[in-house]
Amino acid sequence: MHRTTDVVLGLGGNLDGDARILHRFRAARMAVSGWGAVRTSRVYRSVAVGAVMPDFLNAALLVSVDARLAPTKLIEMVLLLEHRLGRTRSADVRYAPRTIDIDVLLCGDRLLDEPGPPALHVPHPQLQHRRFALLPCIDLLGREAPLPGTTTTLGAADDALRSTQSVEVTDEEF
Repeated sequence: MHRTTDVVLGLGGNLDGDARILHRFRAARMAVSGWGAVRTSRVYRSVAVGAVMPDFLNAALLVSVDARLAPTKLIEMVLLLEHRLGRTRSADVRYAPRTIDIDVLLCGDRLLDEPGPPALHVPHPQLQHRRFALLPCIDLLGREAPLPGTTTTLGAADDALRSTQSVEVTDEEF
C-alpha cells in the first residue's frame, strides 16, 4: 500500500442559487472520491471579498491522495474539475462571481511554491486571512492543526479574524 497525503480542497461558489452551488459541491466530492478517501466540512455562508456581489457558500474536502502525486499534476486535476463543473476563469478579473472555485488550501504539512503555469502555492497564500477558508479546514483537521510555514495553528489564525470577518454555518449538507 502506498503512503497518502491529506489534501484540503476549498470549495466556493456564489452563482445560480444555493441548490445549484451545493449540487456542484456534491459533484466535486464525487469526482475527487476517485483520487482517494474523502471527508467533507460543514457549509458556510460569507459576504464576498473585494467586490459587491452575492454571498458565497464555502466548504472543504479532505482527500487522501497518493503521496507520489506531483503537485503540478494535482493542480492540473483541480483546474480540470473546475472546468468540468462550469468554471470559466478570466485573467483580467480577479474577484468575480463564480459557479465554483476549487483551491488547494493545504497539502499535508508541505510547503509548495510551483510557479506554473499553472501556479500552485500551498498553504494557499490567503488561507490565514480568510475565515471562510479557515473554518472548513478546522472542521476537517481541528483547531490545533498547525498552519504550515507559520508558528500558528488554524484555530489561532481564526481567532485573530473573528472580530473582523463574519461567517455563518448553514444547515446545508453536501
